[in-house]
Amino acid sequence: MLFVPLPFVVALLLLLLFAVVARRDDELAANRPFLALLLLCAVQSVLVGLRLGYGLQWFGYVALVIPTVMPPLIYAGVRKLGADTPRRGPALVAFYSFPAIVIAVLAFAWREAIDIAMILIQITYALALLWLLRAGPDILRLAPFEAAQPAHRAVVFAAAALCFSAVIDAAVLFDFGWNRGTHVGLIVSVANVVGLFVLGTAAAAASRNSAAGEMAEMPPAIDTAEDRDTAARIHELMQEKRLYRDVNLTLERLARKAAIPSRRISAAINRTTAKNVSQYVNDYRIAEACRLLAETDLSVTEIMLESGFQTKSNFNREFRRVTDMTPVAWREKCAYSANSV
Repeated sequence: MLFVPLPFVVALLLLLLFAVVARRDDELAANRPFLALLLLCAVQSVLVGLRLGYGLQWFGYVALVIPTVMPPLIYAGVRKLGADTPRRGPALVAFYSFPAIVIAVLAFAWREAIDIAMILIQITYALALLWLLRAGPDILRLAPFEAAQPAHRAVVFAAAALCFSAVIDAAVLFDFGWNRGTHVGLIVSVANVVGLFVLGTAAAAASRNSAAGEMAEMPPAIDTAEDRDTAARIHELMQEKRLYRDVNLTLERLARKAAIPSRRISAAINRTTAKNVSQYVNDYRIAEACRLLAETDLSVTEIMLESGFQTKSNFNREFRRVTDMTPVAWREKCAYSANSV
C-alpha cells in the first residue's frame, strides 16, 4: 500500500494556492517574492515528507538550505507592497543574505549551532516584520484599499508563522537532544495539522471586521493646519473625481493623484478622522453603495462593482463595518421607510 506522508498533502495545497494566486492579474498577485515563497514552502514540505516518510535522510541536507531563504522572502514580499523605507543596495543585499551567510559559516565552523541559529533567524525576521507593520494597513502603499486590511492581517500572520516554525524547530532540536529524534515524525505531523488549522482560522479571521481593534491603534487625533489641508484635498478628490470607484486604488496611486506624499496623506487621515486610509476610502464606497441601494433597482453585485469593490466578501465586511447591516437588509429598510411616508 502506498504511503502518502502528510507533508505531501500540505505541498499539494500550497501548489494549488500558488496556481490560484499566479493566475490573478492584480498588483498583489504580482508580488514575486510571495510567489517564490509558496513554491519554496511546497518544495520544503516535499523534502520533509521524503525524509521522514520514506527514510531518505540525505534530503535533509537539501532541506537545510531552504529555511535560510524563506524569512528574507517574506520580508521582501512585504517590502514590495511598500511597507519599508528605501534602502541602498549594499545594505539591502546584506539584510537579505544574512541568514545564508550565517548558516554557511556555521556549517564549516560550528555545525552544532546551526539549529539554534535557524531558530534565532526566524524570530529575528518575525520581529522585523512586526516592526514594519506597527503603523497599521496604511504602510502597504501598493495594496488596493479594498484588500489593505486583510493583507495587513495576512502579513502579521506570516510573522506569527515564522515564530511557530521557530517553536517547532526548537521542539525537534530538543527531541534529538533528549530522545535521539524518536518523536520527530510525530512533532512534524502535529505541526502540519496545526499549521493547516491555523491557516484556515487566519483566512476566516482576515475576512472578519476588525475595525474596533484597528481604531485602537490609531494615533491621537491632534491635527494641524497641514493635516486639515491634506484631508480637504483628499475629500475633494473623492467628491469631485470619485476616485473611490477605482477598484485598484492604492495609497501610492492616491498620493500621485493628489500630488501629496503618501506618508503625509496617511498621517493626516489618521489624525483628522481616527481612521486608516483604507477605512476612509471604503467609507465613501459604502456611502455610494447605500445611495444606489436606496435609489436604484440595480442588483447588489452591480452596486458592489459600481461603488469600487471587486469581491463580495470585502464588500459585505465593509458594509457591516459602516452600517452594521447587510446590503439586503439596508435596501429593505429603505424600502420600508419609503412606503411608510
